[in-house]
Amino acid sequence: MFRELKAAAGLVLALASAAYAQTATTPEEARAIAKEAYVYSYAPIASYGTWSKQATMPDAPEYVGGFNTFRHYSEAFTPENKDIVTPNNDTPYSWAWLDLRAEPIVLSVPKVPKDRYYVMQLIDLFTYNFGYVGVRATGFDAGNYLIAGPGWTGEKPKGVTKVIRAETLIVGILGRTSLDGPSDVENVKAIQAKYRLTPLSAFLKTPTPPGAPAIEFPPYDPAKATSHDFIGYINFLLQFAQPTVPSEKALMARFAKIGIAPGNPWDPSTVDPDELAAIDQGVADAQAEMAEVAKTTLSSNGLFGSRDLLKDDYMTRAMGAEKGLFGNSLEEAWYGGFVGDGAKPTVLHFSADQLPPAKFFWSLTLYTLPDRLLYANPLKRYSIGDRTKGLVYGKDKSLTIYLGHSSPGKGKEANWLPTPDGKYSLVARVYGPEKAAMDGTWKLPVPEQAK
Repeated sequence: MFRELKAAAGLVLALASAAYAQTATTPEEARAIAKEAYVYSYAPIASYGTWSKQATMPDAPEYVGGFNTFRHYSEAFTPENKDIVTPNNDTPYSWAWLDLRAEPIVLSVPKVPKDRYYVMQLIDLFTYNFGYVGVRATGFDAGNYLIAGPGWTGEKPKGVTKVIRAETLIVGILGRTSLDGPSDVENVKAIQAKYRLTPLSAFLKTPTPPGAPAIEFPPYDPAKATSHDFIGYINFLLQFAQPTVPSEKALMARFAKIGIAPGNPWDPSTVDPDELAAIDQGVADAQAEMAEVAKTTLSSNGLFGSRDLLKDDYMTRAMGAEKGLFGNSLEEAWYGGFVGDGAKPTVLHFSADQLPPAKFFWSLTLYTLPDRLLYANPLKRYSIGDRTKGLVYGKDKSLTIYLGHSSPGKGKEANWLPTPDGKYSLVARVYGPEKAAMDGTWKLPVPEQAK
């Protein structure tokens, strides 16, 4: 079956390349198409800038070990960790990238206690969140989830809990497991050790199918990715997304007029100079429009989700990649925050009926600016939330959080999140947001000057 699948995929790719052969177009049309194509391509190319290092570059510090394997991050971050910006101590990461060309992969997860949150976010090459495994989506019990690419036609095998289908042949898994402070690290490690990735043939104990052909991964160059050479990158990526989804067939036919096609070679030196200049103008037009949209995109909520959710809104998809690549869908996590000044003591007051509406838990994490790292302070407290030990609520069950460089005073330090003596960023995370957070009925309180 897998030989037939690979042969069929090769035929589809050949036919697609022939169908999308570059055709003559006016400079005006080329400019308009290039603008549209650049916005379309921005998210998948930005994603490639990350996953090409994680999955294909053994010398890169981000390398996770290749395809079809997990790399777990279990330590509690401190200000000494400077290699990751806006580090998250709520849920240490488990990263994996899957190559589904030869056969599907089975993701196995363990049973976890009712007070342990975890999620496996499944991301395709376009950055759509095409599936979720975790306590919100699939519960606290153990399970085996088969992840299959386009073209796989098998039935759900025995022992598999659910089949999750992707529209691309390379996909990512971003796992998150809740961490309740440094003393909880070993517990997190024990759970992470039970996350497993197994090729379907090994899971079923059947013969291994022939391996997929080797891939020559083009090195990611930010300068090329933001020039007319974005076409080379998107052509490379589109070969892993065949057949084209029905809703994009007309789009791909239009893009073909400037040389965009799955696996199509791109050599700008062979393009008519007038057309290349028009493509460059289209790229500049797209970048200018994206910059304007970014000015009014003040929240990341709603920027991430499935294709069904985002549909053909490629600008929103691009904003998601720019504001926070691989963000969770809103039903999994709500994000918010503000920029403050530590020289001006501030309070966040939650009335009893306005506490963050979380099915699982919530947190507020403070980052220095402009480097967006954790802030070194005498309390060694880098975030605060409903899991913080010793948090003091009012008699009316309200909660006041104190933000400032200096102590807020005796009796208030239990609720104090120390800040630098200057600008900082506060990021709020609500895991398993209730409807009020998702529909905007609930909002983070407006920060007030401390009295």
